[in-house]
Amino acid sequence: RVFFRPAAKGYVTVIPRPMVNSFNMFAENLSLPGQTVDYLLQGKPKEAGTTLFRFVVNSTVGFAGLADPASDFQIPRADTDFGETLHVWGFAEGPYLELPLYGPSTTRDAIGVFVNLFTNPIDFAPTRPINNLGLYAEIVRRLGDRGLYSDTVDSILYDSSDSYAQLRLIYLQNRRLELATDDEDAYLGLYSDPYSDTGT
Repeated sequence: RVFFRPAAKGYVTVIPRPMVNSFNMFAENLSLPGQTVDYLLQGKPKEAGTTLFRFVVNSTVGFAGLADPASDFQIPRADTDFGETLHVWGFAEGPYLELPLYGPSTTRDAIGVFVNLFTNPIDFAPTRPINNLGLYAEIVRRLGDRGLYSDTVDSILYDSSDSYAQLRLIYLQNRRLELATDDEDAYLGLYSDPYSDTGT
């Protein structure tokens, strides 16, 4: 509230919207090799191949990912992480967590966030300039998202009678929907709040 909120609002005020979108696409593109690895670990070679192809197209034709010609070519977007990999492997979501500087998560997804720091092949490139580039790009992307959706985020965090409970419920419902696919148990538990009866 003291630092990130005004920094994010200032960022989207000063930087033109098309440039904010380009920086977001750049950060997303850098994440694709890591998502390719996650799809392979989930036993989804088709999605892994599509994600890698999307990375190649956007990294070349898309000027290192600043543009998104892959979407124009109707190459599907990737949307996975190591938290989803753990879900596929049968790990339970665990307690809800608020990670410093990162935001809402669960125990399973927090492990996924940590592991994904080391599973992106780009992070092991031999050239020094690329070191931590993915981290810097992700910070800029989060600044852009926080600024672009500032009104919605502020309404949840500052206009709710219990912002913590509301944010927890929104995150858990959204995450369970992302992971549900053909998992009947995930659908059945989509709207349940495991903390509603405990008061914690």
